[in-house]
Amino acid sequence: MPPRTAPAAPTPPRKVPLRKLLRAASVAGGVQFGWALQLSLLTPYVQELGIPHAFASLVWLCGPLSGLLVQPLVGHLSDRIAPTASPLGRRRPFIAAGAASIAAAVLTVGFSADLGRLFGDDVTPGSTRLGAICVYLVGFWLLDLGNNATQGPCRAFLADLTENDPRRTRIANAYFSLFMALGNILGYATGAYSGWYSIFPFTVTESCGVSCANLKSAFLLDIIILVITTYMTVSSVQEPQTFGSDEAQNPGAEQEAFLWELFGSLRYFTLPIWMVLIVTALTWIAWFPFTLFDTDWMGREIYRGSPDNPGETQRYHDGVRMGSFGLMLNSVVLGFTSVVLEKLCRKWGAGLVWGVSNIIMTLCFLAMLVITYVAQNMDYPSSGEPPTGIIVASLVVFTILGAPLAITYSIPYAMAASRVENLGLGQGLAMGILNLAIVIPQVIVSLGSGPWDQMFGGGNAPAFAVAAGSSFIGGLVAILGLPRARIASSSSSRRRGGTHR
Repeated sequence: MPPRTAPAAPTPPRKVPLRKLLRAASVAGGVQFGWALQLSLLTPYVQELGIPHAFASLVWLCGPLSGLLVQPLVGHLSDRIAPTASPLGRRRPFIAAGAASIAAAVLTVGFSADLGRLFGDDVTPGSTRLGAICVYLVGFWLLDLGNNATQGPCRAFLADLTENDPRRTRIANAYFSLFMALGNILGYATGAYSGWYSIFPFTVTESCGVSCANLKSAFLLDIIILVITTYMTVSSVQEPQTFGSDEAQNPGAEQEAFLWELFGSLRYFTLPIWMVLIVTALTWIAWFPFTLFDTDWMGREIYRGSPDNPGETQRYHDGVRMGSFGLMLNSVVLGFTSVVLEKLCRKWGAGLVWGVSNIIMTLCFLAMLVITYVAQNMDYPSSGEPPTGIIVASLVVFTILGAPLAITYSIPYAMAASRVENLGLGQGLAMGILNLAIVIPQVIVSLGSGPWDQMFGGGNAPAFAVAAGSSFIGGLVAILGLPRARIASSSSSRRRGGTHR
């Protein structure tokens, strides 16, 4: 009887090439293009529609409230779908559906003034346009639903493709951050250009003036870029048909209610995961006042304009465009930092890099407070144009903030993905839980920043003071509480019998 041969060892799955990971992350560029337009143009726009500055931040509650449940729910659902249930796998259908929601939302927001007129709005300058505000809020809410429904599954998609390799996970998230930078550059450059209405003259209507038409035209461009980048992601690579320990579910997990599973999973979190969530929350408490009021700060405090006063409207919009230009420079630095981020983490450790970036944020927000004080206490020329030194200082601060923003867009997701893998949680649910550490601080800032600013005279400086304090505390926690050891590749770590921290 011939000797029995041992069964052949299973062939290990072939790693997804880095060039395909790059394509898989490309949808971030399209989503971020629209997000950049939101950040640079929509806070001024809602004030043009008649919402006072003190309540402008409440409009942004749409994003955090939708993200509070939408991203964890979408991540949970995409974890539950079998990879073979759809020709597009389990993550890409959600990415495509989210992109379609974004396209519908930007059309609604862009044409809100025109639709409001159909509902009987008075289009006289300075009047409150209730119909347009209602249409805008519906579109804005849908826009944030689409953003959350797209980015969560895309992050989880990248985590699936990197198969628990910490180095490749960081690279994939750096690619994601790079495309966010490219989307930001294009988006802020689009927002800074004031001549779109002349290229798309049909956007100017009786109810939609030049600034409104520029916003409308920019959102039409957003749809084109979103379609291209979504196609690149969806067609990039076939999703893995099998998954590791992140899909090992308890026998009764399928019957658990979603919210029970979401919050019930918190009891499995180890101290390192809690530290990641705490630093993430503190970091976003710092970032959200800036994302809310960056261009508004430039228009009000630096250019001394106002969207409410017809005599100061032009100066305000000049400041908003200059702020958009500063955010474009910010995105250039963001992109460069994304390229070198992996080397920085391998040399100094992800925790130290994150902590130092938060300290840089603190210094920048303090610099904005100093610039605000100087601008308020100096004489401007008769033209009303701010002194060159004030403008340059403001642009320098905006530019430097691109480096910590790249780290915020990358390191928290990479650290969370690598740490939840051993807990048996799906990557989609894990990204949703991390999102809670982002949106809950945003809810707090949205509710409190407007009244907080009004207590101190109605400017943006008080919110930036809170941002400086929060980023400083987050930096200290990251430096003291997150791993500082250099991180090697997963294969070399396994050969030494070590673990990734």
